[in-house]
Amino acid sequence: MTTPFHFDLEAQDPDSAARAGRLHTPHGVVETPVFMPVGTQASVKALSQEDLRTLGAQIILGNAYHLYLRPGTEVLEAAGGIHRFMNWDRPVLTDSGGFQIFSLTGLTKVTRDGVTFQSHLDGSRHAFTPETAIDIQRSIGADIIMCFDECTTYPVEHSEAARSMGRTLEWAERCRDHWRADPAGQALFGIVQGSVYEDLRAESAERLVEMDFPGYAIGGVSVGERKDEMLAAVDWTAPRLPEDKPRYLMGVGPPEDFLEAVARGVDMFDCVMPTRNARNGALFTSQGRINIKNRRFAQDFGPLDPACRCPVCQTYSRAYLSHLFRAGEISALRLNTLHNLFFMLELASSVREAIRHRRFGAFKQAFLQAIAA
Repeated sequence: MTTPFHFDLEAQDPDSAARAGRLHTPHGVVETPVFMPVGTQASVKALSQEDLRTLGAQIILGNAYHLYLRPGTEVLEAAGGIHRFMNWDRPVLTDSGGFQIFSLTGLTKVTRDGVTFQSHLDGSRHAFTPETAIDIQRSIGADIIMCFDECTTYPVEHSEAARSMGRTLEWAERCRDHWRADPAGQALFGIVQGSVYEDLRAESAERLVEMDFPGYAIGGVSVGERKDEMLAAVDWTAPRLPEDKPRYLMGVGPPEDFLEAVARGVDMFDCVMPTRNARNGALFTSQGRINIKNRRFAQDFGPLDPACRCPVCQTYSRAYLSHLFRAGEISALRLNTLHNLFFMLELASSVREAIRHRRFGAFKQAFLQAIAA
């Protein structure tokens, strides 16, 4: 019997809005706050699903736009859905593809009905409506799916942000109605938009809550705005979302931003930055970020991070990792990615423990001081 989707709020920090809970999905329970590795095309770059299980990833993210284009919904349906296709038995969340489509500058046309666009792969033309975005995510078979939204650029005038937010709300209602006709065991999240404007964020959140989604996301951030503007958007939005439903901050992943958003009541996070940075040699450590390709590591035979328990830090020296990266070895990409993802997943685990033991504030302060040193 399929487990119905629901969220249990189990602990709250007495000195902030930080909270810990358990998100129940058809493919397992996700403990929150959670960081979700990004597997855009049913693959987290440089890693296998066995790697992800070993690292303790609870849930991964895929993208409807990319999966629709390749391998295509026909392949995913024939395979029995994304879980069987990629041999992943834990939860999956799919983004609707709105951000990716709207990033195709010059290749899209937006109307009230939806979006027509050219594929970045071969130039072929396609159309997404709120209803087709839901149908595509049904075919993919993710546990959590997202409404089709319009992600505004930055900077943007208030009038344009208001128009875009209004369209996103219209599309959210159409997505909800189409999803309700056949929920298929999936949970649909509404996405709050409104750019850097408090009145728009408030209106978007309040109207989405009236539509009664299983969960809510904060979108339209990490698109070029200042960090204080991103955090302000969270401040304006999170308190307006239901306490008994999960809150997801889309596309935000630096460790310091993760902690600040947790303190504001966010439960779920994803970002390509940890894996992308890893492939460029930028690695997280408990003492701050380092660039492993720097020649000062060429004869540093200590571990990457003495405080880290990941297989990379337990096995290889900075000198070896630096050598692999500068030599262009493929193994450098895998090892760097293993470390950065372990770092983020372990950070999320430590945050959950700190919240449950009523010491999140002290943990946050100590962590931020250490990486700033």
